[in-house]
Amino acid sequence: MFPSDIEPLAKTITDRASDAGIMLATAESCTAGLLVAALTTVSGSAKAVDRGFVTYSNDAKSQMLGVDPKLIDLHGAVSRAVAEAMAKGALETSGAGLAASVTGIAGPTGGTAEKPVGLVHFAVAHRDGRLIHREERFGDIGRDAVRLESVRTALRMMAEALG
Repeated sequence: MFPSDIEPLAKTITDRASDAGIMLATAESCTAGLLVAALTTVSGSAKAVDRGFVTYSNDAKSQMLGVDPKLIDLHGAVSRAVAEAMAKGALETSGAGLAASVTGIAGPTGGTAEKPVGLVHFAVAHRDGRLIHREERFGDIGRDAVRLESVRTALRMMAEALG
């Protein structure tokens, strides 16, 4: 289902989380559930994966994750502020100890000069208060490629946060 490099990375994350007694959550927009799907390709992942939120619309981000609509209006859904709020919201509305969020423009439409196709913001929030943000500009490499690169980046960030 996924390229061969994704499942071993997902296994590393679910193993580390399980060993640490930490449950995982995802809050996804442009990846629409691919990140949690990658994590759950791993047999036994139920020991580490609590839930995945697919919050494709702005209303979903607000209703499911508690992202303030004013924050979305001010910064746009594809922004550091919203990615961080999504990750924090996933922690607050789940039993997870670590949550990752992804929000971006996969294309081929939707880009602007300021926020081009391929722009993706990521955040990982840890129950201990740590918060990691990353911005990537993958370019107009195709919708599927942007989404897969986003899954890889989010998984790497989760691995980094888990040590």
